[in-house]
Amino acid sequence: MTPALYECVLTYMNEKRTRSTADVRRVTVVTKAVAVFAGAGYHATPVTAVADAAGISQAYVFRLFRDKLGLFLAALDHTFSEIERALEEGAASVPGGSPDEVLTAMGDAYAALIADRSLMMMQVHAQSASDVPEIRAKLAEGTRRIWLYVRSRSRGSAPAVQRFMAYGQYCHLIVTAGLSQVEEPWALEVADGMTHVEA
Repeated sequence: MTPALYECVLTYMNEKRTRSTADVRRVTVVTKAVAVFAGAGYHATPVTAVADAAGISQAYVFRLFRDKLGLFLAALDHTFSEIERALEEGAASVPGGSPDEVLTAMGDAYAALIADRSLMMMQVHAQSASDVPEIRAKLAEGTRRIWLYVRSRSRGSAPAVQRFMAYGQYCHLIVTAGLSQVEEPWALEVADGMTHVEA
């Protein structure tokens, strides 16, 4: 191998190693970002809080993501990936099931997923920050993604999938408001028949 070729190979390997390290760090930062943004939302969370949680510098976060908005969008996209993964696990638990059975299994899987309040609160905070056009667009894109996945995977009708999606938001309200802890008739009626898991 000539010196020039050796230098070329070495440069390629170093670039590949750097990209690989950055990809791993990116996943770590996104995962930490979900938990941190879940605490105070987009507007009130400084990038330093995410950097501290990930054990890296703020400057390195900005090397991985263009700005706070880019980081938030990546974290929000991650939540949609986690939702899709959970829904697939739910659907896979009832092979050959009817649309209603698949939707029920998906609903149970989603209820178990949001027992981790970080993912659910990240979604709630994204909705509260939908005045930011890019966040609103990401919410629409994620909703489209989940809608199309649930519709095709369950083979359910549009009204059935609409109810499924609406119940998911209803579960958010029950959990965030702690309604299952309210021992009053109205609260029991609100949560009656709803599948949700308290953390």
